[in-house]
Amino acid sequence: MAIFLTKDSRVLVQGMTGSEGSKHTARMLASGTQVVGGVNPRKAGTSVEFGPVSVPVFGSVAEGMAATGADVSVIFVPPRFARDAVVEAVDAGIGLAVVITEGIPVHDTAAFWAHASARGNRTRIIGPNCPGLISPGQSNA
Repeated sequence: MAIFLTKDSRVLVQGMTGSEGSKHTARMLASGTQVVGGVNPRKAGTSVEFGPVSVPVFGSVAEGMAATGADVSVIFVPPRFARDAVVEAVDAGIGLAVVITEGIPVHDTAAFWAHASARGNRTRIIGPNCPGLISPGQSNA
């Protein structure tokens, strides 16, 4: 039984245009995950091709959520940008943030957890430095 991630989850990938984000986005799509967009402010308005699937890139999580109805963000940004990426997802009101990035300074992790808590914890955070989340046969983030 899926609880946090289901076949209906609509996933944004923060850092989709980087090497790790791109590799894992292809894997998510291959497993049937509804990847509805990527987030990269410098590449907003473009799209990335994953075989027959074209995934749009948005300038922010809020923009991606408004355009696609996304309710999950998977974060593949480098450690020095991870704190801001998680805060951005929390501020946008995403329901689930899966923070894959490893090597995030403890102080940064404490800061984004505190930020989420201060906002009423509307965003469930998995990670950081985690392998992700899977609901077999439904979705993979």
